[in-house]
Amino acid sequence: MVQPRSPAGVEGGGAGAYRWMAGGGRRAVGGGLRGRLDALRELIALSRSRLDGRALEGAGRVLETADERYRLSGEHTVVAIAGATGSGKSSLFNALAGANRSQVGPRRPTTAEPVACVWPGSRSGAEGLLHRLGVPAHRRHAPADGSSELHGLILIDLPDHDSSATEHRAQVDRMLGLVDAVIWVVDPEKYADAVLHERYLRPLAGYAEVMFVVLNQVDRLPGDAADQVVDDLRRLLDEDGLALGEHGEPGAAVLALSAATGRGVGELREALGQFVAERGAADRRLAADVDAAAERLRSVYAAQGRVGLTEQARAEFDDRLAEAVGAVATGRAAERDWLRYAERACGSPWARMRGWRGSQGSQGSRWALRGSGGGTTGAEGIGGGLTGAGLTGTGLTGAGLTGAGRAEAGRTDAGRAGFGQAGAGAGTGRAGGGRAAPWRGGMRWGPAGRQGASGGLPAAGGAVGEGAEPALDGRAAARPVVEQAVRTVAAEAAYGLPAPWAQAVREAADRGAYGLPEALDKVAADAEEALRGGPGVKPRWWKVAASLQGLLSVLQVVGVLWLLGAVTGVGGATAWVSGLLPALLGSAGGPALAWLCRVVARGPARRYGQDAERRLRSAAAGCGRARVLEPVAAELLRYREVREQYAVASGA
Repeated sequence: MVQPRSPAGVEGGGAGAYRWMAGGGRRAVGGGLRGRLDALRELIALSRSRLDGRALEGAGRVLETADERYRLSGEHTVVAIAGATGSGKSSLFNALAGANRSQVGPRRPTTAEPVACVWPGSRSGAEGLLHRLGVPAHRRHAPADGSSELHGLILIDLPDHDSSATEHRAQVDRMLGLVDAVIWVVDPEKYADAVLHERYLRPLAGYAEVMFVVLNQVDRLPGDAADQVVDDLRRLLDEDGLALGEHGEPGAAVLALSAATGRGVGELREALGQFVAERGAADRRLAADVDAAAERLRSVYAAQGRVGLTEQARAEFDDRLAEAVGAVATGRAAERDWLRYAERACGSPWARMRGWRGSQGSQGSRWALRGSGGGTTGAEGIGGGLTGAGLTGTGLTGAGLTGAGRAEAGRTDAGRAGFGQAGAGAGTGRAGGGRAAPWRGGMRWGPAGRQGASGGLPAAGGAVGEGAEPALDGRAAARPVVEQAVRTVAAEAAYGLPAPWAQAVREAADRGAYGLPEALDKVAADAEEALRGGPGVKPRWWKVAASLQGLLSVLQVVGVLWLLGAVTGVGGATAWVSGLLPALLGSAGGPALAWLCRVVARGPARRYGQDAERRLRSAAAGCGRARVLEPVAAELLRYREVREQYAVASGA
């Protein structure tokens, strides 16, 4: 039996945490049902663009029902009497009303329209509820005795739920969704009817707190057979998942009575009086509606395990983008370029002259901004400029430069990296072409040379003779790396999410990936341009080494001239001895000093290369973060907000 709760307990926060006010309105006094309804409303608003509208229809109907019910009288409790044909529900209705208000007879079905009996409350308002239920005016009655124990009760006698008339069954189903509570009337012959249990009691198991199950016609059972039938009925209800109000626990009240003889009717009247006095049936009914709606939505809001991107997934995404832009190869190229500048600055004047003459065939830095991770094959060599940023040969392509800048006719770079010096004569490397191929969203850099097995940079480029084999396009090689990185991070972010939200995460990643290759190209081009002029700040020891090289060169020249004078007889016979020392010192000291400078330069060059790699890696990661990770994170944040609202709505 339903355990009564005092009105004061309701006002204190129980039974949905609402209080009916004197004017029939309601005021929230706590979180309770109002908080759950607000959370459900917010849940629907946040989910409209992510879920199919059909999935949210049930929850929307619950909100509409709640709003409609709360606009009507809070002084009345609507209780329906439902049952099968011949169960005696109309007889029970009349017994509670104290007069024959509903027709009783052997003809089936007897009740064709709902009949209402209204016990007046302290204020009017029953008319709105009856109009909502669709009870005809001529079917609305008052009790014979007008007893105050059922003050505020609106009792409805429904048509048979198993009626042969389809419209009767439809009317029952509609009204069961609108009333505050239900009294199910069964008889000893049909209490185990499959239609009753499978169509009504089992699906409505969550509404046990607003449900009475009455075994009628017990006067037809001999001896203790009534107790046995009641026990069996309890067993069936338990199998249906219907909680029973026993030992102070909330749940459905199970009673045995005889409407014909009046046996047990008083007990039901007393239970109804306590139930109505609580003024909490509407809240409990709506709370059960919210529970049912939340359960139907569980599959689209409840995640399987943790949600979000791990730091490892973010780091792997950054690593793949760094691989796509050739951050490692760029760092190594920057290191070699720093060593080349150091060699030029610290080398002898004769070596600098040779390096200057050799660089005329291929000016500019030798960079590979598109490597395949380790920078072995598929890298893009950029000689004299960038595609879309300069000249192609002697003509304009788009807005930029492709190729190696100026190249001597009939000559190609030897493909040797070393310190970045271009070799003279016929080259063995594969030179970059001079055409810019169209590409989505901009221009594609010209094909570049293939890096040698030694790990050197590709050739700076030059003239391409007829029949030359086209080189690999570094962008084409990098695009699959970017796409795979996006797919991997999207799959990681969507793991464990319900299907609609996983799809939203993948779509957000796809939208960000659309222009990501082009954005990475710009990042790589900006990095190359920043490194083109070499180190921004030249170490002071370069000047010291250059001064020493100049001094050693002077000694070398002086010594050689002295020796020439001794050979030609200008000096004395022993003059060659005086010239030998400066000549040897200058000749041996210059290479020795250059070697020492190369050894000393390795550390700073490595740090310079690592810094260049770190800057390019950080720029690529920032690009991927803005285009992919942040939209994905926004979707995950929306899901977390929705899941929080779902937790509140479901009462978790």
